[in-house]
Amino acid sequence: MSDLDKLPPVDPATGEIIINPLKEDGTAKTPKEIEKEKKKAEKLLKFAAKQAKKATSDSAPKKAKKVKKEVEPIPEFVDRTTPGEKKILVSLEDPALKAYNPANVESSWYDWWVKSGAFDPEFTADGKIKPEGVFTIPAPPPNVTGALHIGHALTISIQDSLIRYNRMKGKTVLFLPGFDHAGIATQSVVEKQIWANEKKTRHDYGREAFVEKVWEWKDEYHNRIKNQIKKLGASYDWSREAFTLDPSLTNAVVDAFVKLHDEGTIYRANRLVNWSVKLNTAISNLEVENKDVKGRTLMSVPNYDEKVEFGVLTSLAYPVIDSDEKLIIATTRPETLFGDTGIAVHPDDDRYKHLHGKFVQHPFLPRKIPIVTDKEAVDMEFGTGAVKITPAHDQNDYNTGKRHNLEFINILTDDGFLNENCGPEWEGMKRFDARKRVIEQLKEKGLYVGQEDNEMTIPTCSRSGDVIEPLLKPQWWVAQGDMAKDAIAAVKEGKITITPKSSEAEYFHWLGNIQDWCISRQLWWGHRCPVYFINVEGHENDRCDGEFWVAGRNIEEAQEKAAAKFPDAKFTLEQDEDVLDTWFSSGLWPFSTLGWPEKTTDMANFYPFSMLETGWDILFFWVSRMILLGIKLTGSIPFKEVFCHSLVRDAQGRKMSKSLGNVVDPLDVIAGIKLDDLHAKLLGGNLDPREVEKAKLGQKESYPNGIPQCGTDAMRFALCAYTTGGRDINLDILRVEGYRKFCNKIYQATKFALLRLGDDYKPADKEGLTGNESLVEKWILHKLTETAKNVNEALDKRDFLNSTSAIYEFWYLVCDVFIENSKYLIQEGTATEQKSAKDTLYILLDNCLRLIHPFMPYISEEMWQRLPKRSTEHAQTIVKASYPVYNKGFDNAEAANAYELVLNVTKEARSLLAEYGILKNGKVFVESAHKASYDTAASQKDSIVSLIKAIDEVTVVSSAAEIPEGCVLKAVNPDVNVHLLVKGHVDIDAEIAKAQKKLEKAAKSKEGIEKTINSKDYESKANEKAKDANKVKLENSVAEIEGLEATIENLKRLNL
Repeated sequence: MSDLDKLPPVDPATGEIIINPLKEDGTAKTPKEIEKEKKKAEKLLKFAAKQAKKATSDSAPKKAKKVKKEVEPIPEFVDRTTPGEKKILVSLEDPALKAYNPANVESSWYDWWVKSGAFDPEFTADGKIKPEGVFTIPAPPPNVTGALHIGHALTISIQDSLIRYNRMKGKTVLFLPGFDHAGIATQSVVEKQIWANEKKTRHDYGREAFVEKVWEWKDEYHNRIKNQIKKLGASYDWSREAFTLDPSLTNAVVDAFVKLHDEGTIYRANRLVNWSVKLNTAISNLEVENKDVKGRTLMSVPNYDEKVEFGVLTSLAYPVIDSDEKLIIATTRPETLFGDTGIAVHPDDDRYKHLHGKFVQHPFLPRKIPIVTDKEAVDMEFGTGAVKITPAHDQNDYNTGKRHNLEFINILTDDGFLNENCGPEWEGMKRFDARKRVIEQLKEKGLYVGQEDNEMTIPTCSRSGDVIEPLLKPQWWVAQGDMAKDAIAAVKEGKITITPKSSEAEYFHWLGNIQDWCISRQLWWGHRCPVYFINVEGHENDRCDGEFWVAGRNIEEAQEKAAAKFPDAKFTLEQDEDVLDTWFSSGLWPFSTLGWPEKTTDMANFYPFSMLETGWDILFFWVSRMILLGIKLTGSIPFKEVFCHSLVRDAQGRKMSKSLGNVVDPLDVIAGIKLDDLHAKLLGGNLDPREVEKAKLGQKESYPNGIPQCGTDAMRFALCAYTTGGRDINLDILRVEGYRKFCNKIYQATKFALLRLGDDYKPADKEGLTGNESLVEKWILHKLTETAKNVNEALDKRDFLNSTSAIYEFWYLVCDVFIENSKYLIQEGTATEQKSAKDTLYILLDNCLRLIHPFMPYISEEMWQRLPKRSTEHAQTIVKASYPVYNKGFDNAEAANAYELVLNVTKEARSLLAEYGILKNGKVFVESAHKASYDTAASQKDSIVSLIKAIDEVTVVSSAAEIPEGCVLKAVNPDVNVHLLVKGHVDIDAEIAKAQKKLEKAAKSKEGIEKTINSKDYESKANEKAKDANKVKLENSVAEIEGLEATIENLKRLNL
């Protein structure tokens, strides 16, 4: 028997469930038991009701399914344009062009722009800068072997919008492209590849053959990233494309090094560097990725089979010589004990005053270690108040060692093995293997005290994942102190502006605390240091001593300088094996690309550049160094303006990372990509297999349906619209897709407008008013000139949010208001009205496409090329067309305000129609005793009807007495009301109740405003702006109350 067969009894009168108060044995049930049984019975009854309903519906005759109308597939668009030639425009009536498809719109244009010289700087007939001025940007050079990421897309979108805008303003414009050789990144990629494919190292190849191999790799990937950049529509002058290893740029690097070395700004010193054991080179701070650990953590380290333990503080005892006492210290790196050359205590610490000047014994080596006193290195309150000093392997200890003249002992080989300074038992042991062995030995010697979790930061190499070792190395350094003073002054004196202000503050902070810059790298790919060691016969030649080095642009210059140094000695020269830090050549970018150190025409015309645009995260590593080196080497600032854009994060605000699976390839946003294909791309990278699975989950979370096809235009517009001056952009792909719909709006509206204009339409020779414009035309032209003014001002202020918003909103006014309104003018107006409406429509299309071109280069060109042209238009491409500016002739605030009344009447009428559910044959009345308002409404009746689908006519009256009974009302403003006839359309009682609720709300609002106005000190304390606002609010409230009271009275009369 099922539960449904034993349903509980129900009282037929009350519908309540009947529960037996007695158990089967006759004893009474407790209230709790009765309640429990009642709940169970309720559930059972609900289930039974559901089953009964289902049975009824199953037995009922089923409705026949509607047959879906099959959507005809859109044929594929075939672009028959020869690459580099002007695009062959297919008719918009072609089925392939029925819907907007970014791939169709964006094809062919770029190659034609490049080939036709559209991106080349324009000069006057005599080769001078045009009178309109000059605008130039050096593009930040991406890594030549890299792949584009969304940060590159943001950079290009911002820069190119400014470049295209200024080009359209008639200026001489240069957008200079190029690529960076990316020394460490490129070499490490190629080394990984040859090891994976051939099981060879660079040393198996030898320097020359390996560098040739890297050049081959560079050529392949250079073309790939260049083609990716072209997809983004960047209007670069490709004839000036630069590469940091080009002969001319190499010449600039050599010249800069020699000049700086000769004057002593570049010098030789043995100092601590960030050493990557895996890559066998020093790396810059930018290439160090700090990983925070909360406590004991196991981490994978290259060349170790087992994970290595970090986040642990080990305490150990050093025996004090000639005493039974032991000095306890703590360290997170026990393997560095071999480099300890001092123990520091605070001079005021009473616990250790008796040990001042004494020594401790090293636990593993025959070394006496002095106890020194130091206020800077020791915090008495932290730990035991005693600190081990390892000057050759820790930056803080390095400074302490210098202060106390301690011995600097290097304990590691370049490959991360303990060296001969650690003793024969330890020499040749890997650094982290030694860590474990040191702890074991300390335990055996009774010197181990204990361990505890320790929150710390682990510096790792971003290229290899290796743990960085601070290592003493003789390197080339750039003294930056004096240069920094000049760079600070350049900004403080206004020669260079930095936006936003937060970046300017960081710039000052960094330069105010600047350290000298290590520019040596132990690599083969890059600019080899143009400096030579002098091996003097019969002399002790110290490679750390700068006196034995000379810089030369070539071997002959070096020979000459060496002979001058050692005139009577025999010597040989040996060029330094190291290459220069990539940031050194990048620091010369704004002038090396223009031909410096030669006095070229480009240097004369374009230096300094107008602006440098980049992410705030490389303000120090790149931007500051360009300013330092620019002022130092050229005597001039390298650019006049620095604009720092935000960093792009995912929609959740997380940093984009391959392991999180939220990295966005801009080409995937342009073309669209399925989730499975996103997963497949992970396999082509260098992620650990475990990280691949984690990344797949991240992709599924961020892009559950893959990434939709958005196109270049939508992506560029979205990225510029996101640029608000904040530190971060949380990129939501759905917002980018929203701008694809905006592109569709532009496409369809232009198609429709071209149809309205007709094939035989010819625009006037010049843009301007004819005097035949209707009110809606005057209004939209006023909005056009207002928008042009606002957009120009915004772009000149680098306000991308307001410039994109203004253009976006204006396009919607054109599409949703003017095009809708102009239908009746073009179809039913007089010949004069039709001509005027068409002329205005043409002005709008032409200007709208020009306005949006800097942000959306492709769709603007595609649709602008389809417009008939004025006889005075000489631009062959929208790239060279004039940018819309404020036109005083179109400025007509009076007409604009009059038409705003029409729009407000329309809005309130639509609201009433929607409120009462009237979808057709609506009867609307506009009532106004105000002459100007009455005249406007009366003259614009056709306009109002064209904007409201639910009505066929509108009646304009001058008094409420003329309104028929059975109408409801909405106040447009204190002088104008809109009435809607509802009699016979609605439930009167329900509408009265609704109106009374609104009346109560309006009365409360009025009461609140009156309370504010009548409050004590209001007249003396409130400013005029607030008083005016409150006055308007009160007038509107009074008008609304009167309107609602009239509506209620009307409805009551209807109910009689």
